[in-house]
Amino acid sequence: MLYPQTNRCRTVMDLGGFWSFQIDPAGIGENAEWYKGLPAPRLIAVPGSWNELWAEYRDYLDDAWYFHRFEIPQKCIGSRLVLRFGSVNYHARIWLNEVCLGEHDGGHLPFEFEVTSHARTGENVLAVKVNNTLSPQRVPTGNSPASPLAAFMNNLPPANFDFFPYAGIHRPVTLYTTDITYIKSLKVHTSFDADDTAENVIGWLDLEAAVSWPDQAENGVVVCTVRDVSGVIVSQQLDREGNRAHGRLRISPAHLWSPDSPYLYRCDFTLLDAGEEIRDCYGLDVGIRTVEIANSEILLNGEPIELKGFGKHEDFAVHGRAINVPLIAKDGALFDWIGANSYRTSHYPYSEESMMYADRAGILIIDEIPAVGLMFDDGEENVAIRREICKKQLTELIQRDINHPSVIMWSVANEPMPINMMQRFRGQEIDEAVDKPATEFFDDLIAHGRYLDATRPFSLAGVMGGPVAWLDLCDVIMVNRYWGWYRHGGSLDKAREVLAQELDSLHNQLQKPIIISEFGADTIAGQHSDPPVMFSEEYQVEMLRVYLDVAAARPFVAGLHVWNFADFKTGQSPMRFNAMNYKGVFTRDRTPKMAAHFLRSRWAPS
Repeated sequence: MLYPQTNRCRTVMDLGGFWSFQIDPAGIGENAEWYKGLPAPRLIAVPGSWNELWAEYRDYLDDAWYFHRFEIPQKCIGSRLVLRFGSVNYHARIWLNEVCLGEHDGGHLPFEFEVTSHARTGENVLAVKVNNTLSPQRVPTGNSPASPLAAFMNNLPPANFDFFPYAGIHRPVTLYTTDITYIKSLKVHTSFDADDTAENVIGWLDLEAAVSWPDQAENGVVVCTVRDVSGVIVSQQLDREGNRAHGRLRISPAHLWSPDSPYLYRCDFTLLDAGEEIRDCYGLDVGIRTVEIANSEILLNGEPIELKGFGKHEDFAVHGRAINVPLIAKDGALFDWIGANSYRTSHYPYSEESMMYADRAGILIIDEIPAVGLMFDDGEENVAIRREICKKQLTELIQRDINHPSVIMWSVANEPMPINMMQRFRGQEIDEAVDKPATEFFDDLIAHGRYLDATRPFSLAGVMGGPVAWLDLCDVIMVNRYWGWYRHGGSLDKAREVLAQELDSLHNQLQKPIIISEFGADTIAGQHSDPPVMFSEEYQVEMLRVYLDVAAARPFVAGLHVWNFADFKTGQSPMRFNAMNYKGVFTRDRTPKMAAHFLRSRWAPS
């Protein structure tokens, strides 16, 4: 699925703005006149989260209706028309002009419908039914009495994860046009050859295009033209096999993409029919780079890379989890200021616009599906359902983001919960055999991912007390560790000792690079203490110092991601003052705490 793009062959209409909105707790029937049974609607912003807009709907996650009226330019009628949603959380069912187009499960990922035969000149009416009810048979899960995290947090809404379950149409809604002969998808794999001095780098682009060819285009071709700032470098016709076209392009000398030099080439794909008439075209920004794992290191372009950054959230006041383009740029500027080079999309795929920004800014991304807080002790049926959902989400994520040079790793889960989790958390001995079904779950999921993309490593973020067998399935070890907070809180000397011992033990067992993918302390901005105590800004600084120092003494630690970049909203819980997680080194409105200045002193170039 290609991101909507306006060019000489395609037109994109943005359908965002003010839509009509009405909750529907009674579940009005979905017949041709269902809208007549609804109360008078309100106005809602699209994109947006309804939970932030009205106090009475803060915790409402059940059925809600969106309505929008729009016109299609006459020049677009006759083209192929596609209706696309960037993200609807969680379940969406769509009607256009009272015709049900279909439905989609799962937030944070795009979906679309061809509507050529349903659209019309004059007014069109779009209706979307959204539901974000928390359920054990969704990913992420909620409303599960078997969840150890839910029991630990005792939160409202009853999510099996520690962030607010925002609901709504969260990313752009667009209507775009193509010819009936069109490019369906593109895949670009990059590699390079270099001599010992690396002065003569030869870049390679392995290209694959999937195309919809009507009968009259049996002899059609796909041409790829590569440009840089100086102009055209190479133009080549791809080899066609049925509905696919393949090719390999050589670029010499090649500029490699990296955080220090995020160099992008423009690959313009042109689809011509047998008469050499242009039927479709699409431009793709491509960075030439490689990612490998060797000798307990992550290699970017053959050189070791140290990840310095954060876990983040798409979270902000008023718009909730909806896309906020200025905030993407603001966070990028703060990354540059603090000296960070990477983040994990915790705990769901971020917007396509975020990926595009990272490509241009040179930010490295660990791309994660929404499999946060998975559990395995609520019955085989629920586990099997979640397994198929995770495979579907991983498929959709890889298809969406496979061409982004910024994406260097896939993550298939965050803190999956093993059976007997609370006993493990307390350090009690557990028979590891009970985790065999879950180990098979992740083995299957990672194998599925490797089938879709063999060019990037795979991982998952392991919870404290989680089985080592799950980590051993991964190419890179990611561990979330809160020694000095949830365990040994207030005792940073003990935290240092336990962290060092655990990292050494994991590396001795697995011989793979390790990323400390979460570590941090809740910190109330302006709260100070001498000596440092928990929740003070000084304690946050000293806890981060412990982790950075322990990692610096261990070459196999390939990265650290502080939890969290900025304070974010959660459900209500005895664990969460003011329904907020305050582990950010920036406040929710991006004011730096002492910890941000400390990290800058360690990370930013002098």
